[in-house]
This record gives sequence, C-alpha cells and structure tokens, in this order.
Amino acid sequence: MSGFFGVASKEDCVFDLYFGVDYHSHLGTRRGGMALYGENGFARAIHNIENAPFRTKFDKDLADMSGKYGIGIISDYEPQPLTIRSHHGTYAIVTVGKINNMDELTHILFDSGNVHFQEMSTGEINATELVAALINTKANLIEGIRFVQEVVEGSMSLLLLNHAGIYAARDRMGRTPVVVGHKKEAFCVSFENYAYKNLGYSDYKELGPGEVVVITDSKCHTLVDPGKDMKICTFLWVYYGYPASSYEGLSVEQMRYNCGANMAKRDNVKPDIVAGVPDSGTAHAVGYANESGVPFSRPFIKYTPTWPRSFMPTIQSKRDLIAKMKMLAVTDLIKDKSILLIDDSIVRGTQLRETTEYLYESGAKEVHIRPACPPLLYGCKYLNFSRSNSEMELITRRVIEKLEGGKVTDEVLEEYADPESKRYANMIEEIRKELNFTSLKFNRIDDMIDATGLDACKLCTYCWNGKE
Repeated sequence: MSGFFGVASKEDCVFDLYFGVDYHSHLGTRRGGMALYGENGFARAIHNIENAPFRTKFDKDLADMSGKYGIGIISDYEPQPLTIRSHHGTYAIVTVGKINNMDELTHILFDSGNVHFQEMSTGEINATELVAALINTKANLIEGIRFVQEVVEGSMSLLLLNHAGIYAARDRMGRTPVVVGHKKEAFCVSFENYAYKNLGYSDYKELGPGEVVVITDSKCHTLVDPGKDMKICTFLWVYYGYPASSYEGLSVEQMRYNCGANMAKRDNVKPDIVAGVPDSGTAHAVGYANESGVPFSRPFIKYTPTWPRSFMPTIQSKRDLIAKMKMLAVTDLIKDKSILLIDDSIVRGTQLRETTEYLYESGAKEVHIRPACPPLLYGCKYLNFSRSNSEMELITRRVIEKLEGGKVTDEVLEEYADPESKRYANMIEEIRKELNFTSLKFNRIDDMIDATGLDACKLCTYCWNGKE
C-alpha cells in the first residue's frame, strides 16, 4: 500500500507537504518522495526509507525546496514522484494502486510508438512511468487520466502536478480513498483525511469513484463526475488505516470497536482478559471487551522508538524477526491467565504462532485467538496488500490443499468461505492445531460488513470470498 498528499497554496507549501506526506508513513515500505513547482520550475527528491523514517531522510531537503504547488508519496515499491516531459508539458506524478495487466499495456504502448521505459533495479517497469506513458497517448491530460482508469486492470488513484495545479483522480471503483481539505488560501488532497487536520485544513470533499478534480490555491473543480458504483477496500478499516482516519464517513477506530463487539456477541468462551495484538488489534479488543464485559488488558507492549511496522521488509524472515523483537511481554498480566487475543488477520500464521508460543512461555494457561476478519482465501487483485509470490503462502490455502488432497476449485473454495459449512469448520480446526491455539474463531464476513455501516455492494471483499 502507498499513500499520497498534495498541496496548492498562495504561499510556499513545502512544510505542509513535508508533514502531510509523513502522516502516511504507516502505509509505506520502501520509498518516499516529494516534488514541488515554483518560480524556478520543478524540484524533486526521492529517498529510500526502509531503514529510516521519512522525516529523517527528507529534513535536509527542505532548505533547497520551495514552491506553491507540491505532491508527495510514501511508496510501497516504485520510486516516486516521477517528473515527465511530454506534449502536455512537464508534470510530476504519483500513483497508488496495482496494475495486473502491465505486460498488455506495455505492448499497447510499444505498438503506439512509445520506444522505451527506464527499468528499475528489480528489472521491472515502474508502474507510475507506465501510467504517465498511457496519459501521454491522449490529446490532453483529462482524456489521458480517463484512459488510464479505463484500461488498468486492478486499481489506480493518482495525483498529477503541473503549472496549472494538482489533478487528483480516485480509482474507477473507489477502492482507495482520495479526500480534499481546505484552509484560507490553500487546498490539499490526501489519501488519509487526518493527515491535514493538524496543518489547519478542514474537510472539503471526498472524491467519488472515478472522480477527477483539479485543485489550485483558490478552488477545487470537478473535471470528471463520480461514478455510481463503488468497491472500497474493507481491509482499510480492519488493518491498513490509521485509527484517526475516516473512510466514507466512518472512522477506522469506530469500525474496529464495532467489529470487536460483533465478535463478542457470537462468542461463548470465558477468558480472564481480552487483549489485542498492537496496533491494529487493540481497538478490536476494546470493542470486544466493552461488549462482553471481560476486562481489557495489555499483556503486550510494542516497542515503537526504533522498530518499524512488520510488513515493511519484503523478506519474510526479516518481517518475522521485527514482529518478534518489537513485542514486549508484561508477565504479570499473562501468568496463569486465560487470554483471548485479537489480531487483525491471519495471513501466513508464522507471527501469530510465535506470539502464542511467547504467551505460553510467559505462563498463560489458555490462548484463544480471534482474528478480526474472515479467513483470507485469495491474494488481493486490487491493492498491494501483499506481494506474495503465490496464494499458497496463505495458511488457509495450504491447509485447504492438505484437506482436499489435490487441486482446489473455485466451487470448493466457495464452501470454505461459508462459515456454516463443514469444510469451513474443518479448515479452522486444522489451522488451530497447526498454530497451537486453545481455540480459534474468525470474524464472520456479514458481521464485518455490518461493522462498517455500508451496504455490502459498496465494499470489496474479494480476499475473503473471491467475489469481484
């Protein structure tokens, strides 16, 4: 996942941009970047942020950068922003999304006369450069942005900066959020709406699916009206979103309280305490505790001063090490206790298995695991939730293949997604035994959807049930 931020101001915007981008650091993994446009044209900086925070890497750039318009990004993969020279003039661009048909689109561009792409160190094409090349095939920027929305399979939201302002486009199905903020003599555009609150901006509007706007220091003008259909990612509330964020009118924190409460209503265990795996599991656990009456406790404290989020490294062994090293046990709250522990999800299972073993070693009598979302059965097609090489990295798929003894069809997977089916029950029990939990009970998809307060047709639930 990535997150972007842009500012259009009558005054120099570099500090608003710097702090607004930094507020998206919970989303990124590899790189950060900023581009500004001012009297001297474009200025740009990109740094690797895998081993140091965004602010640390970009603090020294502030003295050399200025401008009244600027965009920036915390990027999970590609170096961004890119500065592009084309028949549209010079512009800077950042993107958030996932392109599943890159090879097809690359060949279309080659056939239309695009001669080359600059290869990244990984040997792949930069997805943002591909988007820019698609835009450049059209007569104007608006036609180009609309073309991108039409041909990209996956998702694509973007910010494009030139001398006229900042063009912001939300993904055609609204899978990721884009919001606009306003204060005197300035507008901003952001992935996360809380990112501009401490900078003095107030909410102005939330872009609808496929909507394209242009912002300047004095206005926000809609260029392409929003579509009627939306499929925003439900996992934004469950895991990725920061607690202070709101999407479609519902805060991440409140949704997690709702989620935990719904889980408690269906549970029948009587633990001594309820706890959450920090950070995203904590609010779910508060909701569960409030509904059930079981005391909330914090037997784990996360050491935040130096350890990043565990999804940041791309090497799984390093992710597991970080997840273990940053969690500190409070033995007095664990010893001789029956603990109900809520995590946002189970993906591969390795981290939660180690966490459970750690609890047993610290004296826990029982460890009941309650993931806040249903079992993940499919790799995400629309966002870079995980850059797994295979769906077989999901513990559910490995267990299902073991239970089925061979090839697994979509029809079989549909049964495993049904919490009332025997296959589902067998899968849960097999995962429980493999990960050594006292008991295991996943949140139901209907209860999770209910926690958002949105109609199911507006939410993407593909990773849980395979439905588009």
